Amino acid sequence: MPTIFSRIIRKEIPSFKVAENDRFYAFLDIRPINPGHTLVVPKIEIDEVFDLPAEWLTEILPFAQPIARALREATGQRIGMLVAGFEVPHAHLHLIPIASEADLTFARARPATDEDLQAMQARVWRALGLGSAEGR
Repeated sequence: MPTIFSRIIRKEIPSFKVAENDRFYAFLDIRPINPGHTLVVPKIEIDEVFDLPAEWLTEILPFAQPIARALREATGQRIGMLVAGFEVPHAHLHLIPIASEADLTFARARPATDEDLQAMQARVWRALGLGSAEGR
């Protein structure tokens, strides 16, 4: 059975997309630790990050880098990265705006409204230089 992330990538489930290329998809977490919390997922279903093919591992951080910079610009915060891998059996990185390392805990996660996610998506797209040309 496909993971929820595979269903999001295939647009079977709506998401607030931040960026996409042929190998990766990035979208806002609906239960963010802090506003702007973004998930970066490969478009192949592999459970653990370190089981990804080597070429995918070498490409995931360069894909995430401009997103992290845009998040920093959009939120005014440092961007932390977390690889936990327990919530969904599909490799993924968490890019999280943080004020300190203490922010890197899922105990802080709270549901976000569609309005909040849409506003953050627009801020990140502006920071990426995308305007609002892409859809949900």
